[in-house]
Amino acid sequence: MSLESITAEISDKAQSMDANGKTVKIDFQGDGTIFIDGATTPPTVSNDDNEADVTLIISEENFEGLMDGSLNPQMAFMMGKLKIDGDMGLALKLGDLFS
Repeated sequence: MSLESITAEISDKAQSMDANGKTVKIDFQGDGTIFIDGATTPPTVSNDDNEADVTLIISEENFEGLMDGSLNPQMAFMMGKLKIDGDMGLALKLGDLFS
């Protein structure tokens, strides 16, 4: 999957989410970023590299596993495939993006 297709998929999923006033960044470790701004309904999704309330640091390959269900988010975190920087509580509420 390309960054553009992952961004489009996240954008589609964000359409059903409510505003929470929080920001999330998914950092693909040099392969780009996805920024989700939860200040609007639906949240806006871009490839901006802005500061966020929580940053998920993961490879594109592992992120695709989260999206297709072949990689469990909790296991990815425990195995070091997913790193979280910032608001851990917010990170735990992001399950809708991975379903």
